[in-house]
Amino acid sequence: MNILFAIWSFFATYILQKAPYMVGFLTLLGYCLMGKKWYDTLGGTLKAIIGMLILNAGSGGLTSNFRPILAGLKDRFGLTAAVIDPYYGQNAVTEGVEEVFGKGFSQAMTLLLIAFIVNILLVRFNKITKCRVLFTTGHVQVQQAATAYWLIMFALPGLLNNSVALMAVMAVILGAYWAVGSNLTVKPMQELSEGAGFAIAHQQMFGIRLAYWAAGFFAPKKEGEEVKKVGDMEMPGFFSIFNENMVCTAILMTIFFGIIMAIIGKPYFVETGATTEAENFVFYCFNTSLNFAVYLAILQLGVRTFVTELTASFQGIADKLLPASVPGVDCAVCFGFGDANAVTFGFLAGLCGQVLAILALIVLHSPTLIICGFVPVFFDNATMGLVANEKGGIKACLIIPFIAGLIEVFGAAFISGWVGMAQYGGYLGMFDWDTVWPIFTIIMKYGGYFGVAIVVIILLALPQIEYRMDPEGYFLITEDYDAYLEHLEAKKG
Repeated sequence: MNILFAIWSFFATYILQKAPYMVGFLTLLGYCLMGKKWYDTLGGTLKAIIGMLILNAGSGGLTSNFRPILAGLKDRFGLTAAVIDPYYGQNAVTEGVEEVFGKGFSQAMTLLLIAFIVNILLVRFNKITKCRVLFTTGHVQVQQAATAYWLIMFALPGLLNNSVALMAVMAVILGAYWAVGSNLTVKPMQELSEGAGFAIAHQQMFGIRLAYWAAGFFAPKKEGEEVKKVGDMEMPGFFSIFNENMVCTAILMTIFFGIIMAIIGKPYFVETGATTEAENFVFYCFNTSLNFAVYLAILQLGVRTFVTELTASFQGIADKLLPASVPGVDCAVCFGFGDANAVTFGFLAGLCGQVLAILALIVLHSPTLIICGFVPVFFDNATMGLVANEKGGIKACLIIPFIAGLIEVFGAAFISGWVGMAQYGGYLGMFDWDTVWPIFTIIMKYGGYFGVAIVVIILLALPQIEYRMDPEGYFLITEDYDAYLEHLEAKKG
């Protein structure tokens, strides 16, 4: 028994919670099930791991490079507020959960394990459940398990004295959310990537599907008329430089973050050790802003490196263990597809929405003030902007993330203040956790066990509804995308 526990502890610590090695493990498993030669299996596994490490380097660079800027806004103007950021949110749970509920944070990791098993079972029996995606982003699972742990204990305090019932309720709800939420992204991602064979398993899965749906209202209504996307814009004269992704990103980030850093002032960055008194501040601002384009390019390289291996090897898992399924991956993966400039436009539109919402909280003297974190403001809105642009064009790319930015701040202010996480300085703060999870918390808080049943029924009903909208194409879209396209053409005919 001790040996099994040691094996699980190693797997949970070094594989499940580390996305590159989880992806590598799935690639290894898939190629083994396909009967690939050992050297092809080894090469593909290493390529998948390295690709994810490259992606993490880009993603981590984006976050670490700009988090001090956002923190500077908080410190420079003496604002006491909750930062909406997955890492701040996880830290808030770690610091406050024992004080508020008398429970240790370690139980959140037990919740992660049981919820992951629920996800696997829902996908394994997808002919019944209609769930097609295995959630593979371990770092996201840790963050979500922590926040769900707090929200469900707040909603159902009667479970605090029954650890088994508490874990069971939490695991079913969280595991169903992982399976159902990622399943909602299958169609948008398959269309965006032209059948690359992945879905998104992150923090804005419902948001992606909402953006995909809402973008349809911006699509041309006349038959034969094409969607005008960000990349289709014809820039007059020197504005044509914005057609180049790296140049566009570099210019926009230099203008935007340059202004913010100038407002914060050089003394703050010298005091925090980000720069020195001797360094030219204008050059520091310029170099920091250009790093945005650098890390975005690194991130896209990582995507190109590992996606092919993961999706190819996952066919072995789908054929032998989880039929008609696809892997759920980090939202940053989709940045390697579609219109690259839509990523930047979506981010900026969402940031404008968040800033406007924060100003509204200040004006309205909200008891809970929010500071925007880079992870939600970039990864949420850039992803939704990319999806919206693909289906609805440039207007959808700007308007939908802007509205999402408003929702992210107002939703986070409500839920983090209500459940008490704001006083510990952070909240997860990404789209689903500002919309879907506050609704779930309200239903469970005032509905008790009946509310739990309602939440589970709602989640499990969503893939059933989607399946009934297109029974023939539902599994075809993951099994044979070309055949799925032919199916759509036949439906139109």
